[in-house]
Amino acid sequence: IKLRREIFTEMGVEFVLNTEIGKDLAFQDLIDQYDAVFLGMGTYKSMKGGFDNEGADGVYEALPFLISNTNRVMGLEKDAADFIDMKGKKVVVLGGGDTTMDCVRTSIRQGAAQVTCAYRRDEASMPGSRREVVNAREEGVEFEFNVQPLDIAVDETGKAIGVKLVRTEMGEPDAAGRRRPVVVEGSEFVQEADAVIIAFGFQPSPAPWFADYGIILDEKGRVRAPAKGQYAYQTSNPKIFAGGDMVRGSDLVVTAIDEGRKAADGILDYIGA
Repeated sequence: IKLRREIFTEMGVEFVLNTEIGKDLAFQDLIDQYDAVFLGMGTYKSMKGGFDNEGADGVYEALPFLISNTNRVMGLEKDAADFIDMKGKKVVVLGGGDTTMDCVRTSIRQGAAQVTCAYRRDEASMPGSRREVVNAREEGVEFEFNVQPLDIAVDETGKAIGVKLVRTEMGEPDAAGRRRPVVVEGSEFVQEADAVIIAFGFQPSPAPWFADYGIILDEKGRVRAPAKGQYAYQTSNPKIFAGGDMVRGSDLVVTAIDEGRKAADGILDYIGA
């Protein structure tokens, strides 16, 4: 990233860092100063499970866990106490996407004693990369398919000691065409764990100033910026474009890069360059 920044700076790109739009800089200033504005704000709000003891000691969200590991590997951590260490622990990761695979494989590489991925549908329904699942198995990750979390089991001190799960079977397709997991009554059990990582993915967290500029969102809070509009990735405000996770939902970095390039073409068409 440092090298790319240096290249872009030499090309004339200006980087304004440590600046929050709406707090340190008014979005109106950008609208006034530029012919077009591109939003690439991603999705960083972790999705919750909504079950008991989700905030217990020993339960972690995926992003802070992965960031702490990256900071340790890259020598960027400010305090050693910030590192979330899975060495020697029994770890259960809840979820089935690419972030889940990042968490299970990172836990293995940290030296976890046992790592289990628990997913509520069958293996064929996992939204993540098939290759990542194969690689995770090769590294020693165990998989529990067709299990749905009910709550986090805790000891008398409130520390996580496992996940209460219930088995499921595949039912009829939902509106999106994916078969629903149907709970199997009386099949509850507890998967022991010293640490639980919740990796249900991420959702948009629209900025409060979006509405002031007529930026329309869909029912999931994603910015509406169609790839096939008059100008690629133009929002409901003609001057504002958007792409990546905040438009399509959590996806791969390469997808966001591709959409950024196409949005750039849309912007050039819009300003008549």
